Amino acid sequence: IIAGLESPAAGHVLWDGADLAPTPPHARDFGLVFQDYALFPHLTVFDNAAFGLRMRNLPKPEIQKRVAEVLDAVNLRGFESRRVTDLSGGEQQRVALARALATRPRLLMFDEPLGALDRSLKEDLLNELRAILHRTDIPAIYVTHDQEEAFAIADRILLLHEGTIVREGTPAQVWNDPQSAWAARFLGVGNVIEGKFRIQNSEFRIGKVETPFGIFEIHCEHGHVDGDYVALLLKPSAGGTRIQAEVEDVLFNREQFKVTLRGGLVVQLDGAPKVGSEI
Repeated sequence: IIAGLESPAAGHVLWDGADLAPTPPHARDFGLVFQDYALFPHLTVFDNAAFGLRMRNLPKPEIQKRVAEVLDAVNLRGFESRRVTDLSGGEQQRVALARALATRPRLLMFDEPLGALDRSLKEDLLNELRAILHRTDIPAIYVTHDQEEAFAIADRILLLHEGTIVREGTPAQVWNDPQSAWAARFLGVGNVIEGKFRIQNSEFRIGKVETPFGIFEIHCEHGHVDGDYVALLLKPSAGGTRIQAEVEDVLFNREQFKVTLRGGLVVQLDGAPKVGSEI
């Protein structure tokens, strides 16, 4: 919709206050980078990167200059005459990025750009992409289902659920305060459990929540009434409520162990407890 490839069912897409509805896609001056690269297989790296510039009828010397600049920016200098079908997935995605950058768009849009790459290649290209975006100072909208990707590259994150923005903010703000049970579960920031709210002091909004894992005292600004079913986000805390539960599964997870407890709680521990033991 932002690119103009689809028409909105309702609402408006504004740029500096101007409605983009009457502006065709090619006139919006937005660059797109797709998951499947969308390169022209019969063209060389140079010709793919130069495609948008030729469509704008730029002079040949200007095209040569801009293509050289963008290929240097994406670390593909020396690849000009190679066919894109001879390149690796990471190199093809660099060509796609170079093509989008060459026209000097006022906005870049990425649609799952690293989804087809393996983990190590994805991490390397993600770091390069963030550096390129900061260096060129072009604003970007980056769509992904990969949370690590989003938190690594974004200055601002928006979480969408069923077409609605449920949380927005800096990566630190979104992670530390997801503000909804859905967002907390989606991000995996802790264990979300449900329980029944009981008021202890309505004036100061102090109450307790009865759950299968024990009773938790809370201070809540949501204005729940006695008997409401609520969701709690549990995070490790030195001074918090202690929970005891039986270990059901232990999985090595890089530097720690992912421990699943009876009832579905999951914790990360430095050491591996025995399955069946209580912690």
